[in-house]
Amino acid sequence: MDPQSDIKRKLSQINREAEERDAKRRALKLKFPYLDLSTAPLEVDALGLMSEEAAQHAKSAIIGQKRNDLVVVSYDPGAAEAKKFFDALKAKKFALKISVVSLAGLEHVWSFYQFIHGASNEITGKVQINKAHLEEFHGKLNTLEKAVAEIQKRILGGLGAGDLLEIFLASALSLGASDIHLEPENDSVKLRLRLDGLLHDIFKGIKKEDYGLLLSRIKLLSGLKLNIHHISQDGRFTIGVKEKEVEIRVSVLPSEYGETVVFRILDPETIQLKLNDLGLRPDDLELVQTELAKPNGMVLNTGPTGSGKTTTLYAFLLHVQNPEVKVITIENPIEYRLPGIEQTQIDEESGYTFENGLRAIVRQDPDIILVGEIRDKETAEIAMHASLTGHLVFSTLHTNDSFGTIPRLIDLGVKPSVLGPALNLIIAQRLVRKLCEKCRKPVAISHEYSKHIAGFLQKLNSRVNQEDYQEIKLFEASGCEACGKIGYKGRIAIFEFLRVDDEISEVIYKEPSEQSIKEAAKKQGVISLQEDGILKAISGITTLEEVQRITGQIPWLKGSKKSEAESTL
Repeated sequence: MDPQSDIKRKLSQINREAEERDAKRRALKLKFPYLDLSTAPLEVDALGLMSEEAAQHAKSAIIGQKRNDLVVVSYDPGAAEAKKFFDALKAKKFALKISVVSLAGLEHVWSFYQFIHGASNEITGKVQINKAHLEEFHGKLNTLEKAVAEIQKRILGGLGAGDLLEIFLASALSLGASDIHLEPENDSVKLRLRLDGLLHDIFKGIKKEDYGLLLSRIKLLSGLKLNIHHISQDGRFTIGVKEKEVEIRVSVLPSEYGETVVFRILDPETIQLKLNDLGLRPDDLELVQTELAKPNGMVLNTGPTGSGKTTTLYAFLLHVQNPEVKVITIENPIEYRLPGIEQTQIDEESGYTFENGLRAIVRQDPDIILVGEIRDKETAEIAMHASLTGHLVFSTLHTNDSFGTIPRLIDLGVKPSVLGPALNLIIAQRLVRKLCEKCRKPVAISHEYSKHIAGFLQKLNSRVNQEDYQEIKLFEASGCEACGKIGYKGRIAIFEFLRVDDEISEVIYKEPSEQSIKEAAKKQGVISLQEDGILKAISGITTLEEVQRITGQIPWLKGSKKSEAESTL
């Protein structure tokens, strides 16, 4: 930082602290509570109850409202102008909670009027992206290089906060990004996009002053407190894009150099998947269809955040949904709206948690229940008992693989005697990048590779049709206009399915260790995550290197592909 700027910043901080000390003394003298507006929450809707002109004339502001109760701040509540304004509010049957504040604090609050003047339609949580911008970006931003150049040109052109946000959202949608990251650094802010699971730097020179306005715009749209900077906040808003609405989940987190923002883009088109679209092998598809046909029991999907668990469970819900059954979900939050399904969202502030929400749902006579996540003993036990009393229950759990699910549930406090009868199917899944079909390049397979692959196939259980893998197809990533010069486009899930049959149930009851369950699963012929990934790689869908990146070292895959596979055909 420039020494002169640093000195100015420190002087400004000293002056602000002096003003706050003075406000505390005045509050004590006037017998009113004191409030520091640099940390107090501000509701923009409440601020709009008082015009900016009236606020400045009375040296006051309304910063919060709950029904007829108003949170009012004032430089001097005893001043004639302030008293006149307070009396007008009381005449309208408002109850006032008045605090004394500094003038600097008021000026900070008044700065937020710029977001509400003549723009009440903007405080709706819904953003309309300019159609011309979208069409223009779809034509221009088909590669990362082009995206970087276009965004840089527009940012350096001096766009306002609203235009900046629109550009970021439009570019992310055009490139098919799942997340947008805004990360403050020492003297600027960096923009990154997550494409097919990997983050890419887009631009590193957003000015801090521009970012401040952009951050306020984001908070306003997401329903967050504008002048709260020291705690994390979560919100959401909706983008109207052509014939659909895309929901944006927003997470704001304080960091060393300012507040970081992450947008999760929830495109409804990504969950319109049928079972056949999930990338299941024929034998796995048959297994899933058999388990989903059961009238009761639990299906648990495991894996880290962002591994596609919710998308898979939504596909299951859409498969079993029909007019003759009632489906209810409890989620945190509701990620996608599903037609014909009753969806509820937890609200811990009001006491609607997974635990008591699930208790209430069971009393609503559902046939099928989706619990967004099992994270504690109470939720786990209620979900298990629901599966034992005639309900088909879907849920998720954070474990590394299907074999670790049982020990994890026991750690939460669920009795082993309940787990066997309650569980039907345990799934583990990850997402791997798919090769771009327009530019993927076949590689010749060395004799050593052929031996390894043949040995791998021989060890697989009889459920896998060996004839499907008579012709081995290995490809490498290349890069073209269609995939943005990356070589991969889109992702596909790799799966591991553990049926909780009589043998697994007995192991759970007698010796529920991860190793014991893994040994029993071998007899069942479970195909592991890595094995499913290898099968997809030798079918030309992805690469062995990508499978190894996601699942860990493949024992016989050493060195680079070029040295092992000899040469490109």
